[in-house]
Amino acid sequence: MATAPLLQVVGLTKRFGGVVAVNDVSFELEAGSLHTILGPNGCGKTTLFNLIDGSLKPTAGQILFSGVRIDSMEPHRIARMGIARKFQVPGVFGELSVAQNLEVALARADGANGMVALTLVRPSIARRDELAELCGLSEKLERTVGEISHGERQRLEIAMLLACDVSLLMLDEPTAGMSVSETQSIARLVKQLNVERGLTILAVEHDLGFVRSLDAPVLVANGGKIIARGDYETIRNDPRVIESYLGAAHA
Repeated sequence: MATAPLLQVVGLTKRFGGVVAVNDVSFELEAGSLHTILGPNGCGKTTLFNLIDGSLKPTAGQILFSGVRIDSMEPHRIARMGIARKFQVPGVFGELSVAQNLEVALARADGANGMVALTLVRPSIARRDELAELCGLSEKLERTVGEISHGERQRLEIAMLLACDVSLLMLDEPTAGMSVSETQSIARLVKQLNVERGLTILAVEHDLGFVRSLDAPVLVANGGKIIARGDYETIRNDPRVIESYLGAAHA
């Protein structure tokens, strides 16, 4: 018997009055796969993520995770099932050190919430250091968040999300505001998490360089719809993508 996909999005639609932000979108993610959704601002990428993580409820369609329908669930229940989302702006505690941020995340994974978690749970220092090394932050453990770069903050939030039992990691424009070198660093980390850890990852982006670096299947969104699918070379030569995203000058 074939194994069901980890994530199934079926005929998903979201309307805000007369505006259709997501229009009959369907796709599947196999466990251990890496996919990107490429599209310009306003194409419905973030709304799609909001539907998957439960922040919004769909007007029509279904979302199944590990064979269980989740589109009517509250966000906290969806998170507990193993779906973690990284937002465009890093959700880290600016007044704490890198080590303390990781310790808060580990304490939260054990059931405590917020910075008070550090007074209730003693997190594993070995696990903290493992997460820091994985995300290239071993030399920054004692630095406060205000002392590290934007790219390092993004990697710190990813490390914090990995403190929990994550099956699907959703990355919402993870390279926004980054330099080219920082973008490449995030791309290497994403590929490492997918290849070496077998983590299922879905990233939405409009940075073509980042999408190319991931070398993964791409879904191209525009006007709330998925207009093309394939690898990077396939979609970059697709007339629909050239017209709606890259512009006629690239034809």
